[in-house]
Amino acid sequence: MKKITLILAMVLLGTIGAFAQLENPVSWSYNAKKINKNEAILYIRATIDPNWHLYSQNLKPGGPSKTEFTFSPSKDYALIGKTTEPKAITKFEKVFNMNVSYFENEVIFQQKIKLNKATTAVKGKVEFMVCDDKQCLPPSEVSFSIPVK
Repeated sequence: MKKITLILAMVLLGTIGAFAQLENPVSWSYNAKKINKNEAILYIRATIDPNWHLYSQNLKPGGPSKTEFTFSPSKDYALIGKTTEPKAITKFEKVFNMNVSYFENEVIFQQKIKLNKATTAVKGKVEFMVCDDKQCLPPSEVSFSIPVK
């Protein structure tokens, strides 16, 4: 009886683990490059699993949650302008009854900063939502720390 219970518990945990992996279709990576003594560009890369969409920062209300970057205030740096993104795919999505802009496979967002210190770490978070042709996952939030040397 104990063996059967143990086997069932292992199968259940394995199944839960498999579903948890399926529901994380975006991985994030970060890099910074100094462009001169006082400025740098942050590169925030989203790698998106096949058949999934990551939504743009530039969406009208009433649709999916847009991608949003929040940077922690610091005396070490100042943001220059807004976070930029490449041209997105824009299509009409029936589920939202509107045109939406999104990215597939990979996208690199960029944020220019003014450095007030030679080295620092830029901290913040990204909030985002992803959908495929069958489902949308609830909005997620990922914290980051990007070293600038």
